[in-house]
Amino acid sequence: MSADQNTVTVSQVTIPDLREKIVAALKTVYDPEIPVDIYELGLIYEINIFPVNNVNIQMTLTSPSCPSAEQIPTEVEQRVKEIEGVNDVKVEITWDPPYSQDMMSEAAKLELGFL
Repeated sequence: MSADQNTVTVSQVTIPDLREKIVAALKTVYDPEIPVDIYELGLIYEINIFPVNNVNIQMTLTSPSCPSAEQIPTEVEQRVKEIEGVNDVKVEITWDPPYSQDMMSEAAKLELGFL
């Protein structure tokens, strides 16, 4: 047997690739009252990927009295957990800095008529 026949290739997802998949998953989550995804709205503050592909997402909501305050973080966690290669997901809600419309992407502002 040659050395090549004994080589085992392990498929690993690189962090940049995994980050792209996480962002794509986040772009499928919407606040039911706003026709723009939470990523473009600027609700995602941080995406951290730790060893063994544990993911920590720090996010906010449009307001502390958001009627979807429980639904949106739960949906974020579920969508990210569905990504192949992701191990554990933790979603943290923060109010610092407070959300403002300035956090929206240009695309979101255009969609909502702010431009």
